[in-house]
Amino acid sequence: MPGNLFVVSAPSGAGKTSLVRALLACNQQVDISVSYTTRAPRPKEIEGEDYHFVSRETFLNMASHSDFLESAEVYGNLYGTSQSWIEAEILSGRDILLEIDWQGAAQVRRAFPDCISIFILPPSLQALEDRLHARGQDDVNVIAQRLHAAKEDIAHVVEFDYVIINDTLGVALLQLNAIVIAAGLRRDRQLARQQTLINQLQ
Repeated sequence: MPGNLFVVSAPSGAGKTSLVRALLACNQQVDISVSYTTRAPRPKEIEGEDYHFVSRETFLNMASHSDFLESAEVYGNLYGTSQSWIEAEILSGRDILLEIDWQGAAQVRRAFPDCISIFILPPSLQALEDRLHARGQDDVNVIAQRLHAAKEDIAHVVEFDYVIINDTLGVALLQLNAIVIAAGLRRDRQLARQQTLINQLQ
C-alpha cells in the first residue's frame, strides 16, 4: 500500500520546523523530504539533513531537467523538492512530509491531488514577531519583511485541508500527529491493508 504525502506550510517564524522535528521524533512511520536550496546554511544546519545546499547554477540545471516536484524563490533564494525520491518513497509504503511554502504546496497538489495539506498558524502576529526576534538570525529590516510576507502567506490558509494553531508546541504536536494517524486509518487504506483479517471476520 503506498504511503501518504503530507504537505506542511506556515509563515516564517510560526514554529513549523520545530513542530515537524517533534513529529519525526515521535512517529517513525514518517520521513521528511530534504529540499534543495541555494541559500547559505544557518548555524547548526547540516547538509543532507536540513537541506541539500547547492549553487544557483546547479539548482537551475536540475530544474531544466525536471528534477523538481515543486520549486520556488523565497527571499531571493531557490528551493526545490526531488520528485523521483518522493515517488519512490511513497511507493515503498512510507509516509512522506514536505515542509514547504504555500506556492510549493499548490504545485504539489497539482501533481499529487490526494496529498494531505496542513497549515500552521501562530497564535498572534505579536507572537510571530517575538519568535523571529528570538531566533537571532535576522536584522530588524529582514524581520519587518518577513512579517509583511507572513500576512500574504496566511491569506492562503483557505487552500489547506487542516489548520493548526501553534501556541503550545506539545498541543500542536498532538494535533499534527493525530492528522497523520487518522490518514493511515482511512477506509480504503485499511480495507487494502487488513483484507485477510476482514475476510476472516465475515
